[in-house]
Amino acid sequence: MSKVQVWDSFIRSFHWLLVMSIAALYFSAEEGMIELHFVMGFFTLALIVTRFIWGVFGSKTAKISALIHSPKSVISAIKTPTDAPGHSAQGSYMIILFFILISTQLLTGLMSSDGILTDGPLVEYVSSDTVDFANWLHHLNFDILLYAIGLHMLAIIVYKFKGKPLVKAMVTGTKELGDENAQTKLIKSSWPAWVIFLGLLAVLAFSWAKEPLNYLFS
Repeated sequence: MSKVQVWDSFIRSFHWLLVMSIAALYFSAEEGMIELHFVMGFFTLALIVTRFIWGVFGSKTAKISALIHSPKSVISAIKTPTDAPGHSAQGSYMIILFFILISTQLLTGLMSSDGILTDGPLVEYVSSDTVDFANWLHHLNFDILLYAIGLHMLAIIVYKFKGKPLVKAMVTGTKELGDENAQTKLIKSSWPAWVIFLGLLAVLAFSWAKEPLNYLFS
């Protein structure tokens, strides 16, 4: 067994920044801090869009294609566990679910309105029925997302007892793998991902996020 670098710096940072942003989104929604909620939503939007781009051009373990597994391969991985360089076959399904739920949350948020003072930036382009549906789905989807997070945390605990410290791997970027994977280069320098992320943040800060940012810092 050898220690192999499997997660690049952007993927690791993406994971923890996403955890913090979802927590901030939940807190701001519960406390009625709508401007902060929108700002964190735009931050999460930049984060997830960059992740999708990096999932095409980035490290081997970051690629979206690495998450695609047939049901047969998932069943096989459960019956005969192996040390996958990146996400396991069954873990990949959970990641795909998170991508769907978070993307749905962001899209519905952009089309949501409180009906009084605050509208998402896409509200003006859709019908009132669409806005009502987006409001409903935005709340429902977040509840589903919380259940998915709970399931994910349970899986992490189970794998910890099985001797697979998933959290540690996402902090250090390394995993213990068989020698057949020791010579395989799995990651790229992630500076292009950071450039994309910061560029998207700048664009959003001077467009959709400009008004709530001004309110927060006025």
